[in-house]
Amino acid sequence: MSQQGPLLVVSCAGRPSFATALDEAQLFPVIEIGLADAAKAVAQVQPSAVLADMRGIDYAAFEALAKLIAARKPYLPLIAVEPDSPLPDNAIPFSSHDGKFDRLIARLNAALRVRSLHMTVLRRLSEDPITRLPETDPAREATVLLIGRGGAYPALSVALGEHLGVVGAFSIEAAANHLNTRDIDGIVVGEGFSPRVVHALLIVLSEDTRFRKLPVVLTTSDLAPSYELPNLEIIMGEPATIAANALPLIRQHAFEARLGRTLRAADAEGLLDPQTGLLSQATFDRDFPNAVRQTLADGGSLSVARFSFAADNPRAQLDGARIISRLMRQTDFGAMQSDGSVIVAFANADLRNAHGIARRLTAVMRHTDSGKRGVRSEPSVTVASLSPQDSAKSLLARLTSDAQRAAS
Repeated sequence: MSQQGPLLVVSCAGRPSFATALDEAQLFPVIEIGLADAAKAVAQVQPSAVLADMRGIDYAAFEALAKLIAARKPYLPLIAVEPDSPLPDNAIPFSSHDGKFDRLIARLNAALRVRSLHMTVLRRLSEDPITRLPETDPAREATVLLIGRGGAYPALSVALGEHLGVVGAFSIEAAANHLNTRDIDGIVVGEGFSPRVVHALLIVLSEDTRFRKLPVVLTTSDLAPSYELPNLEIIMGEPATIAANALPLIRQHAFEARLGRTLRAADAEGLLDPQTGLLSQATFDRDFPNAVRQTLADGGSLSVARFSFAADNPRAQLDGARIISRLMRQTDFGAMQSDGSVIVAFANADLRNAHGIARRLTAVMRHTDSGKRGVRSEPSVTVASLSPQDSAKSLLARLTSDAQRAAS
C-alpha cells in the first residue's frame, strides 16, 4: 500500500536482517539510523512507521523513544522486531521464529492501514467537529477472547484482565460463539489444545474476512506462523510477559475499531454515538416520542427495556452498550443514558417477546470480565410495554419506577 512517509529502521547492531525484506517488498524510502538519533529523526523526516531491531538495544532509551512516538498524531506505528523483554504499551512485537520476515511486511501494512484511517478521521473531524474522537486509552474499551484450559489459564486470565475486558472460552466451539456474537479485539490461545485443533482454528480465522485482521497470540511454539493472519504472534513466557506483549497488538485493533465507529458517526452527522454505535441520546429523545405516537396510531406493539449496570463499573456499561448495538434487531433502537444505563425500544414486540430479547442480550454480557473483581458486570433489566393510555414520557417514567422498585 502507499506510504505517507519513509520507513525509519532503528538498530544498534548494524543493518538488521529484516531490512532486506523491506527492500525486497519495495517499501521505499527506508532510512536506517541508530537509537541515539532516532528521536531527532522522527521529528525531522516524519516517518510513516518505525521499526526497531531489539537485538542489544537499550530498553530504557527505547522506552523514551516509544513514549515520544505514542504522542504523535496521526498514529505512528512502532514495531519491535525480536523482543526479549516486555514492551512499552505502543510497541507492536514481531518475532520471526522461522527466520522469515514475510509476516513482518503484512503486519506493517496492517499498521499503515490504521494510520491511513486515523488520517481520514482527523480530516473528517476537522471539517465537521460535531463528532469527537475520544482521547482515552483504546485498551480500556478492548475485549480479548482467551481460549484455553489447564493450570496456566487462571493466571493468564488475571494478567490480561488487569488491562482489558476478558471473555473466556474452554472450547473452540464456545470461542466461535463469542466471535459471532460480540466485538473482539484480540484472541489469546492458551494451553489445552492439540496442534491439530489450533491449526484448524487458525485456518478458519484466516479464511474469514471478519477475523483475518484480529491479533492472534499463541502461547506455545508448536505451530509455524505461516497463516494469512498479519497479526499472528507467538509469545511465550510468564503470563505477565504474554499479556504485556499482546497488549500493543490488541490496543491497535481497538484503536482501529474506535476510528471506524467515529467515521460512521461522522457519516451519520451526529445521529450515532461514536463510542457505542447506538443512537446519541439527543437522537433517541427525538425519535422515541415519534415511535410511540406512530405505534398508538397504528395499533401495533412497542416495548422498552432498561439495562442498568453498576455505577462504579463504566467498563461494563460501555461493553454492554456495544453488545446491545451489535445484537439488537434492525427494527430496534436505543441509546446510552447519562447515568450509564441503556434504554432500548423493541418495535413490534409485546412484553413477553421483549423479555425474551432482553434475556438473550443479557446472556451474552454475562461472560465478560470487565476488570473489577467483585463488581457486578451483568446488568439488571427492567422491561415495560406500551399501553393505550401511555405517552412516551409516562412509558419511560414507568420503566424507571419499575427499576427503582426492583432495586429496593
